[in-house]
Amino acid sequence: MDKKIEKIKKKNMIAIAKYRKKLYKKPILKDLFIEVTLRCNAKCEHCGSSCGYEIPEDEISADMLKKALKDIADRYNPEDILLNITGGEPLMRKDLFEIMDYANKLGFRWGITTNGMLINDDILEKMNKTNMETISVSLDGLKKTHESFRKVPGSFDKIVENLKKLKQVPSIKIVQVTTVANKKNINELEEIYNLMKSLEIISWRVLNVDPIGRAKDNNDILLDANDYKYLYNFIKEKRAEEIMNVEYGCSHFLDIKLEKELRDTYFTCLTGITIGSILSNGDISVCPNVERRPEFIQGNIKYDNFVDIWENKFQIFRFNDRTSCKECKKCKNWEFCLGDSFHTWNYDDNKPNFCIKNVIKGEM
Repeated sequence: MDKKIEKIKKKNMIAIAKYRKKLYKKPILKDLFIEVTLRCNAKCEHCGSSCGYEIPEDEISADMLKKALKDIADRYNPEDILLNITGGEPLMRKDLFEIMDYANKLGFRWGITTNGMLINDDILEKMNKTNMETISVSLDGLKKTHESFRKVPGSFDKIVENLKKLKQVPSIKIVQVTTVANKKNINELEEIYNLMKSLEIISWRVLNVDPIGRAKDNNDILLDANDYKYLYNFIKEKRAEEIMNVEYGCSHFLDIKLEKELRDTYFTCLTGITIGSILSNGDISVCPNVERRPEFIQGNIKYDNFVDIWENKFQIFRFNDRTSCKECKKCKNWEFCLGDSFHTWNYDDNKPNFCIKNVIKGEM
């Protein structure tokens, strides 16, 4: 890379690092994840939440979620906060759109992450009626691979048809496809890309499978150094074509050279800084992918006001050294990476479970 361009990019990275430090001192809630359920109709090999079919006894009620949303809307401008509805599979909740209708009337913007299998004409109508703005649908390979990975025969064709229908919903501004790159689908990315083009999808988010949740027990799906090199070069090439917005997921810091080549914005893990969550049992925490250790649970909406907790707790997440070790502190990228993602930090051994520098060994 041209040294002048690299210098400019490093300057931008420094600006991001300074901005992040300001946010540590004065956090602003921008993204609220609401994990409405841990129920799911699939049994994905990589599931970070190890979701199942049964209704958990402690699943939070619609009334409690409404109360929490009202508490937040009373103290903050709801238009400034994006609700990210997750699961499990959110559409497993029969009262989901009752909750989101209430949220919409309070003034919140919202979107959903779904496996796309349960969408039908009735749900499409409810999405529009409740003013849903964004949707991210999972597609993890071509037909055979996707259905094997997700453990749901016949799901691929249904998802493809639903992607076509979602593009016709007036309220939806962005229909995004998310693909978790793994050993089973890494060689299908080109064909998935061609499928996205044929469907006129404008946003394709590609990320690597992480060693969390169920993926810990499926090491055979994790990528190796050559896979990462291929993945990064693939994304870079597709971004250059400018046919659709192909972007590497937000999970990890890469390096100064790759950050702007593979993303629209630089990596920064803002969990607990601008990102909070309400988990399926009502617990107040950070990004739902983060390990659910007792010290990370800051309260529960069953007996706490979310805003009070957000403003007066969360201190464990709000300092630069929250994920640090001697090795990280010696790294030239420390001020930008800050130990990488909170969800892949090893809190028992105080080291990152994932560091792209160690994976690719400086060969990119």
